[in-house]
Amino acid sequence: MANKVNGNIDGIRKSLLDRLEALYDLPPQHGIISLEAAGEIADISSQINREISVYIHRNGTIKDVSIGVDDSAPLSAIQDRRSDMRLSRIRCIHTHPNGSSRFSGADISALKALKLDAMVALALTDSGKIYEISVAMLEPDESGDFNINTFEALSPLELESDKWLDEIKRNDSLFGASIYETEDNIERAFLIGIDSEVSLEELEALCESAGAQCVGMAFQKRAKPDSSTFIGSGRANMLAQEVQNTAATLIIADDELSNVQRLNLERICGARVIDRTTLILDIFAQRAKSREGKLQVELAQLAYSAGMLVGRYDALSRLAGGIGTRGPGETKLESDRRKIRTRISKLKKQLETLESQRELQRKSRTENELPVAALVGYTNVGKSLMLNRISGADAYEKDELFATLDTMSRRVELENGTEFILIDSVGFIRKLPTQLIEAFHSTLEEAVQADILLLVSDASDEQILEKREVVNDVLRQIGATTQPRIEVLNKADLLENNDEIKIPGAIKVSAKTGEGIDVLLQKISEEIGKAQRKYQVLVSYDNYSLLNELRLGGRIIAEEHTHEGTMVEFKIDSVQLERIKSRYPEINFEAV
Repeated sequence: MANKVNGNIDGIRKSLLDRLEALYDLPPQHGIISLEAAGEIADISSQINREISVYIHRNGTIKDVSIGVDDSAPLSAIQDRRSDMRLSRIRCIHTHPNGSSRFSGADISALKALKLDAMVALALTDSGKIYEISVAMLEPDESGDFNINTFEALSPLELESDKWLDEIKRNDSLFGASIYETEDNIERAFLIGIDSEVSLEELEALCESAGAQCVGMAFQKRAKPDSSTFIGSGRANMLAQEVQNTAATLIIADDELSNVQRLNLERICGARVIDRTTLILDIFAQRAKSREGKLQVELAQLAYSAGMLVGRYDALSRLAGGIGTRGPGETKLESDRRKIRTRISKLKKQLETLESQRELQRKSRTENELPVAALVGYTNVGKSLMLNRISGADAYEKDELFATLDTMSRRVELENGTEFILIDSVGFIRKLPTQLIEAFHSTLEEAVQADILLLVSDASDEQILEKREVVNDVLRQIGATTQPRIEVLNKADLLENNDEIKIPGAIKVSAKTGEGIDVLLQKISEEIGKAQRKYQVLVSYDNYSLLNELRLGGRIIAEEHTHEGTMVEFKIDSVQLERIKSRYPEINFEAV
């Protein structure tokens, strides 16, 4: 951040901080850094006995000055590269007080993770003079990997040589031609969380489902997120060092981040930062197969990214800076907002058309008097495998989070002649983004309209009760609360104690082996036998208490207002209907 010294400035005299801030006002640096500027940071580093890092843009301007703790300095993110496939256009010059110029593992990790133009170490004497320097650079090889070229124990006079910039430009051109063209282009993710370690472990599973490699995790229990850095400034500086040491290229937070939190973490840690919502949206984008699923995911992504535009352009304005950049930036922001609003409107219209088709299919099922049973539950509990086992379908099944996004329905006929429609849909998860719930409302509506809910849980999961409550929360959000439910414990074949049932009354099954499926089908048949039937009734305007009773005891399907009252079409089971009839004996309930 311009004209500000970053890092650990506690206990540093104001006069020394003023000298460091004055570095920002120096003219563009030639070579790696001018001897004058290098001598200034060496003198101050020696006085405070802390490492100092200076980040210089390829055009010679000083972009950041940071003070480290003891022998390590935080790496601030100055994201000014043209592409992830190129060098960052930033070089780091840092001091080694009372030490040699030999690079540490953290130095080399930072060079690789940030794709710095160069990493330069200045070895200092006790009196604060530079007695030798070392330079490290990245050079791609023919295989698409890269080598670390180090030039050690050089004279300080080499700092002003122009040969270094020529070498940097040559390496950068090689990066553009070869690096990241290999198949093994896997994100290295470092995960952070403040909620619970269980939630962080689930984030790791999400990370792997997205195709990234988790290289580290940091948990900092907090009552609420820090408004500036999510995990607190002190922990953020520690995170920067961990990101360097693990060569992480991506940081993923276990909760939604504000623009301020995201940008500050990127500045401090030198790596791209995303949150749990962005990660889940990315997984959904990979998994969606049907046209409706793809439209729903895009709608959710646009709804989320719209709120991130302001922070993104604020970051760009700080990097660009200067007269002539503010106005066009605002114009670009408004232009992108308008494009997003236009696209969202178009997506909603397309989804409305598909939703109408879905409603026709649902109406056809209702007219044919086929009851509907919906499989609902946490992601990766085996709902798709259960659909295949019961109906003989071939729904996609895999041991991964969100393997199924698109609704699949199959007609099932039991041996006793009972017929019903079995539906499988998207699984639920902790902190399911509201954008997804809103975008997938037509898909989730299948659970709302179902006659029976099959609540599927993983019998072998130690978090079974917590995850079941997450499912119940989502069902409450979408309004699926009145249907009869059958609790199903899947993966019973994995239970060590075969008699253990964590949910009273639940039916133990194994969709993999078929164990218990016959018991489940018998239970479904029994519920269908006493399931809700469809009726209609005219509710007069002076008798609206009846309408409330119907909402509580049954499910309203349609309402039509007339001059005599409201014609209501609803579904209700026989027990609830008899209870309401006893309260309103004068009302005529007509079966449809």
